[in-house]
Amino acid sequence: MTRILTITNQKGGVGKTTTTINLASALKHQGYKVLIIDMDPQGNLSFCANAETVLSATIYEVLKGEVKLQHAIQRTAIIDIVAANILLSGIEMEYTQSGREFLLRNALQNIRPYYDYILIDTPPGLGILTINAMSACNGILIPMVADIFSLQGITQLHETVQQVRKYSNPNCTIEGVILNKYNDRVYLNREVKGTAELVLNDLKLKLFDTSIRSSIKVAEAQSSQQDLFDLIKQGDVAQDYLNLVEEILQGETHVQ
Repeated sequence: MTRILTITNQKGGVGKTTTTINLASALKHQGYKVLIIDMDPQGNLSFCANAETVLSATIYEVLKGEVKLQHAIQRTAIIDIVAANILLSGIEMEYTQSGREFLLRNALQNIRPYYDYILIDTPPGLGILTINAMSACNGILIPMVADIFSLQGITQLHETVQQVRKYSNPNCTIEGVILNKYNDRVYLNREVKGTAELVLNDLKLKLFDTSIRSSIKVAEAQSSQQDLFDLIKQGDVAQDYLNLVEEILQGETHVQ
């Protein structure tokens, strides 16, 4: 069965795009067929994957029903992707009718059999683009960084997911929270991690055992539009993503 994972957090700067591209690459290097979808009008994921955002169809045309999703897939050297650009920001105003939260889910139906994993990157905030991504997925991954502000929105996000489960996608579950840019030698990082464990325990949410260490190589891979695993071959942060994949796979096996 195809797994559709939405990577989301209403707070910006927590590593949603970084998590999406590198987790997708780790899955691909493990032999899985992976598609990523950029649902952020900023198009950062599209840039990282070296996708065309002007001359090719994007997720905007897909959601409007002008192009079938399979015709918007670009196969770059890094990954298969459906790109986004600034036009996507107009969806909120253009679609006000009932059922608009199902635009992405409906578009994905015909493509699901061709991929093992579909990963969806979302914009900051909890608008209709994020709700579409939640309504289309099997599971949600929440990236955060080791500062106290990253914890503040998780309760609100949890409540939003409960509403999505109630009204548009009863199969949507939060798989866990991923701690990004983590440095175990920094006292504040360790303190925030401990606080996060307490907060998430109260919400009955999982903090993944694997924390993604801070590394300049991640930024280098994104800015040079390279696959992280091709850039560094081996290294701490690459191993972190592979370990995270293993945790996700184990969680799926446990659920089954």
